[in-house]
Amino acid sequence: MLRSYPGDLPMLEVDRVTKRYGERFAASDVSFTVRRGEVMGFLGPNGAGKTTTLRMILGLTRPDSGQVRVEGGALDRRTLGYLPEERGLYPDVRAEDMLAYLATLRGRTWADARAAAREWLERLSLADRARDRVETLSKGNQQKLQVAGALLHAPELVILDEPFSGLDPLNQELFLEIIAEQRARGAAVLLSAHQLDLAERLCDRFFLISRGRELLAGTLAELRRAAVAGADRVVAFEVAGAPDAAGWAALVREQGATLLALRDQGATSRAELALPPTVALSRLLAAVAARHDVRELESRPLRLHEIYVRALGDDRAAEAVA
Repeated sequence: MLRSYPGDLPMLEVDRVTKRYGERFAASDVSFTVRRGEVMGFLGPNGAGKTTTLRMILGLTRPDSGQVRVEGGALDRRTLGYLPEERGLYPDVRAEDMLAYLATLRGRTWADARAAAREWLERLSLADRARDRVETLSKGNQQKLQVAGALLHAPELVILDEPFSGLDPLNQELFLEIIAEQRARGAAVLLSAHQLDLAERLCDRFFLISRGRELLAGTLAELRRAAVAGADRVVAFEVAGAPDAAGWAALVREQGATLLALRDQGATSRAELALPPTVALSRLLAAVAARHDVRELESRPLRLHEIYVRALGDDRAAEAVA
């Protein structure tokens, strides 16, 4: 069971933190919160400032300005579960001993640590590898072991840096279930991952960082509205003939849509349009059908991947202009 706290303090509060190396800002005025019972997706491209921000949260790097607060105070490492992106296991130690040792570092007695290690090895289908040395395990099984090490002491704040790395689809599904369980028991989870389809299924809110600063933040619905001119869905048309870039550009302007992609598929072409809620699909379909022989139509919500790519593309274009 997690402790209860008075008031409505977030479990983790990152308040205007800034870190500069020479002339480069690795993080600039970054602010977000993570509450108990919430999974926050911490997203961004390589070199965006995610690792620097995580290191400041963990106290491994001091911010030049700003603060990191946990329940309004300082970080208590016994209530923290941290999965680093890099391997942090001793290769010549047996799997069960490795987990038990990690549990003792979090204040567990040796007997309790052993019990927790065996429970997690069973949960992760590694019970038969308990006496095997870590170096003999596959990359995926080492990742499972490392995630267990971050969670076996039931932490209140969980920070996971690329937890799906090296996992096959079945184990990705298992990890989605395990992370959802952490949320259900009331832990606050900060998740950094490049697998945007998995993050979309799991996270309650998102924080997208680029060039060391906030680019987008909010729920998926809020990101959809912010990223592509208020759009919240994608309509894809497959039409006969080669792509007509000028014609599609004129059509989307008339209809209040945004052209996301236009691809040549040989005998057909495919146009993907982002639509705000105010654009009626029936009206758009009629306008497209008046100009093209429509072979196929698909309508779906705007995906996190599309929001991410569009937002970063716009940001890089703005950087190039600057």
